[in-house]
Amino acid sequence: MDRLILFDIDGTILNTGGAGSGAMLEALKEVFGRDVPHEGYRMSGKTDTQICLELMTSAGLSEEEVRTGLDAVWAAYVAGVQRRLSDGFEAKVCPGVQEAVERLHHDARALLGLLTGNIRAGAMVKLGAVGLDGYFRTGAFGDDHHDRHRLADIALERGQQEAGRAFTGKEVVIIGDTPNDIACGQHLGVRTVIVATGTYTVEQLRPHNPDHLFETLKDTDRILDAIFG
Repeated sequence: MDRLILFDIDGTILNTGGAGSGAMLEALKEVFGRDVPHEGYRMSGKTDTQICLELMTSAGLSEEEVRTGLDAVWAAYVAGVQRRLSDGFEAKVCPGVQEAVERLHHDARALLGLLTGNIRAGAMVKLGAVGLDGYFRTGAFGDDHHDRHRLADIALERGQQEAGRAFTGKEVVIIGDTPNDIACGQHLGVRTVIVATGTYTVEQLRPHNPDHLFETLKDTDRILDAIFG
């Protein structure tokens, strides 16, 4: 294996039309029994744990109080995502993702993993909704740590354990759609392949200096060249 390739989920692999964010806000209100101040709050690029901590401490709870309730939040959140995806919301695969993931899955040079702010259970529900839950052999998730940079370290460690070898520098590839994905890559000193299929445009992403920047993953040959070049 020549590359450890770590995919973000929301805005990179798929979009759920607000099912995830709606389920999160509903779960927080249900568990903590108070309104969630979310006007103008941007969830993109953040971990689920970070979102809970930021929103509920701004609502007046202590960090300890929020962390004590997280297991209940996760249960309510996953149930909410499942309910929404079976009742009007639709998970849609971003352009080019299906072919790119298929080709990488069958490429002996590639080890596919996830680097996502989603908790593990939420990630599997979303990926399962589009039939992509069986392609990723390793990864780090939003319930592993609240800090996205720390998740990058965890994903690298787990990927190396799965492969039985060390990956260094540009042998590690982060595929994402936000400035936080780029910052994760820069934190590790690895390769970033960034797409504008989430809430950020190419013009908003370019100043953050990713290694490669595309509108979508649709041009599979160019994407693979960026990963393995």
